[in-house]
Amino acid sequence: MRKFLSFIILLLLILGIIGYLLPTNFTVSRTETISSTAAHIHEYVGDLNKWQTWTAWKGENPEIVITIGERTTGIGASQSWTDKHGGGSLSFTSWSPEKGIEYDLFFQGGKYKSKSAIKYDTSSQTRTRVHWTLEGDMSMPIIGGYFALFMNYSIGKMFQDGLNQLKTIVEQDK
Repeated sequence: MRKFLSFIILLLLILGIIGYLLPTNFTVSRTETISSTAAHIHEYVGDLNKWQTWTAWKGENPEIVITIGERTTGIGASQSWTDKHGGGSLSFTSWSPEKGIEYDLFFQGGKYKSKSAIKYDTSSQTRTRVHWTLEGDMSMPIIGGYFALFMNYSIGKMFQDGLNQLKTIVEQDK
C-alpha cells in the first residue's frame, strides 16, 4: 500500500510539473471550401439570427440557452449564452461581406477572453474558402496547459461540424 501511495504522489507531482511547463495559449483553426460567393456565405455568418441554423453548439450542448443581442449584424452585434459550464458572450469587432467577421469571446462572466474570426478567401468567383479560427489563453495554473492541449480537439470538432453545416445550407440556398 505504501508503494502504491508513493507511486500516486510521484505521478501527481510529475503531472503537476508537466502542467506547469505546458503553454497555456491555444489556436484552433478549421477550413472548408464552399461553392458560393463570399457575400452569400456572409448572409449566414454575418447575421447572428442565422447562426443557430449552422453552428454546432446546440448539438454538442442541448441545454445551452442563447440570447441574441439587440443588434444582430455589423460591428457590435452580440449574443450571450448560459449553460452548465457558466456561459459566455460574443461581440462582433469586424464585419465585412467580402472578408468575413472577427469577434471577441468572453467566458465565465468575462474571466476568460478569446479572439475568433471567420474569414473568406475568394480566389475564385464560384468557390470560397472559409477559415474559422479561435485564439486564446487558458491562464489557469497547472491545469491551463492541459485544457489548451484539448481545445483543438474539442472546439475544432464543433468548428468543422459548423462549417460542414454552413456548406450544406449555403450550397442548397442558391
